[in-house]
Amino acid sequence: MADGVPKTGWQVGIDIGGTFTDLVALLPSTGEVRSIKVPTQRNDPVASIKAALAAADLLAEDVADLVHGTTLVTNAIVEDRVEPVVLVATRGFEDVLDIGRAGRQHLYRLDLPPRRAAQVPTERRVGLAERVAHTGKAVLVPDAAAIAEAVRQVKAAGVESVAVSLLHSYANPAHERAVGTALAAAVPFVSLSHEVNPETREFERTATTVLNASVMPIAARYLDRLQREVKGARLHVMHSAGGMASPEAAARRPLSMALSGPAAGVSAAAYVAASLGLEKVLSFDMGGTTTDVCLIANGAAEISTDSKLAGRPVRQPMVAVESIGAGGGSLVMIGTGGLSIGPESAGAEPGPAAYGRGGTRPTVTDANAVLGYLDPARRLGGAITLDVAAAEAALAPLAQRLGISVVALSLGVQRVANATMVRALARVTVERGVDGRQCTLLAFGGAGPMHAARLAREFGIAEIVVPRFSSGFSALGCIVADMSYTQQQAVRLLSTTWDPTRFGALHDGMLATLMEPLHRQGHSAKEIAVERTALVRYVGQSYAVEVPFAERLDLQKLGHDFRERHRTIYGYATDEHWEMQSLRMRALVPRHTKFGPLVEQRGQPEPMSVSPCWFEPSAPHQTPRYDRDRLPAAVRIAGPAVIEDAWATVIVPPGYTASADAMGHLWIKESAT
Repeated sequence: MADGVPKTGWQVGIDIGGTFTDLVALLPSTGEVRSIKVPTQRNDPVASIKAALAAADLLAEDVADLVHGTTLVTNAIVEDRVEPVVLVATRGFEDVLDIGRAGRQHLYRLDLPPRRAAQVPTERRVGLAERVAHTGKAVLVPDAAAIAEAVRQVKAAGVESVAVSLLHSYANPAHERAVGTALAAAVPFVSLSHEVNPETREFERTATTVLNASVMPIAARYLDRLQREVKGARLHVMHSAGGMASPEAAARRPLSMALSGPAAGVSAAAYVAASLGLEKVLSFDMGGTTTDVCLIANGAAEISTDSKLAGRPVRQPMVAVESIGAGGGSLVMIGTGGLSIGPESAGAEPGPAAYGRGGTRPTVTDANAVLGYLDPARRLGGAITLDVAAAEAALAPLAQRLGISVVALSLGVQRVANATMVRALARVTVERGVDGRQCTLLAFGGAGPMHAARLAREFGIAEIVVPRFSSGFSALGCIVADMSYTQQQAVRLLSTTWDPTRFGALHDGMLATLMEPLHRQGHSAKEIAVERTALVRYVGQSYAVEVPFAERLDLQKLGHDFRERHRTIYGYATDEHWEMQSLRMRALVPRHTKFGPLVEQRGQPEPMSVSPCWFEPSAPHQTPRYDRDRLPAAVRIAGPAVIEDAWATVIVPPGYTASADAMGHLWIKESAT
């Protein structure tokens, strides 16, 4: 396994989305690839996985590695279906969740609550007599009686999960470890803040630790059942930083799976961007329920550590995805501000009206069907027959209210959906100092390739790539992702009073923690690569700049690189003193998954059919439809055109051209360029 991929047995990636479950499987010994999509069984994700394997004609014993992306943790948090938690905090700091940041979620809406209620009510908070200074010095060591009393109060609460977040435990975790050891004998699930988020900012660290504890029972039950029912394959789970981890590691820190599904799509986008040599890429993943966008530079996705999920702080290394509730299945409504898209979705059952499964409420997919983009003469994936009449019936009441035709309404739905997604692209580029017009748009997901060209035009992007396996791209991301573990920890060392001994001890301790699960999985030190990033800021600044550095830290070079990076982002840099706020490290075993080129097609492609499609309200265009699997490499197809595979539809509007490369990626550009 020198190249990170076993030579025998199927490599299977499965992504469970809100509407569909996608599977991509590769047999390295022969290069055979299988790609399928089945409806998601929302109340039984394990059944969705088993259905996907059955549809791909695969048995669990045929699979060497099964890598899984899931929205289980995200959905539990968003839908507030988490488990009750007891919080053990330093005495006097039990109410940190109530105090928060003393801000309002809705600044100008005094009729709304200022913030979400604290996740742990007062009666389930336990104060422990202990104290650690910000330097790590133990000021008050908890005695055995104090710890025993805390354990007694936790047991009396009658819950399965406990979160321990003691003051300044990131600087010295000894007290937390002692309490954690005692609690482990009393309750099944214990979440320690120095393991979940060993950084400053008491409120965010405590809130993240509590959130991790609240999903531990849910994740543990799910992963245990998955391992029991999918026997034979080595199971891995996608985590939010874009890599995969063992089920055991995911069970200890289930919050790391909060962006598991979107992270898989970003992983695949980074893989394709690197293989094509694209410097700046915007991944555009439009599925049935949401749209996720992310900036990828030099083959690596941007990582964020300060996020929110359902209004609660989440401080974990995550791919910096901007997610909006606008997908193919998003409902179309008329509100006080006019036409709106989502965030409510028709889901997989009954789904959009166009799917003919009993759905009656209008969706973005219904608008695309009315515009002629979806072909009613074919069955999506061999399973879904399109019903354009039902789509028109679902949209007709809205069109009547606005006094326009159903076609005009459908074109308006497209424009509103694209405008919503333009704002998301701006948030990951313009608001971070990046000119998005210089990026390539990488469009995937079930609906992404239908909207990509118009979206790119509105944003000013000249080049679009619709990758191979675009409809199941997140599943592809599962099998190309590296096996990796990421941690970020507070450092707080000044450039003027640098302590190399302290930094070395912290660095080596983090490295040992990250390497341990990889060694346990049988990987040698030679297989493991380590990435190091310093988060550096001028003294007094609120936010830090990410500066990569080599294994042997050169302080002078770090300072130089920090100033250059600061100048690039903010337009200036000074010679003032700086400090390393935090250290982020990632230990990984690279996977060199390789897909062979497609069977070369020859000659000029013939359209499968020609049908009317609407691109403006005046009149439809007679538009040819092509089979994507039969497109020869380098042949240019002028728009308007529709290019289809089993599940995805790619729209090439008038004024655009499309061509396929040898690997099966589609390149779309405006004709003038």
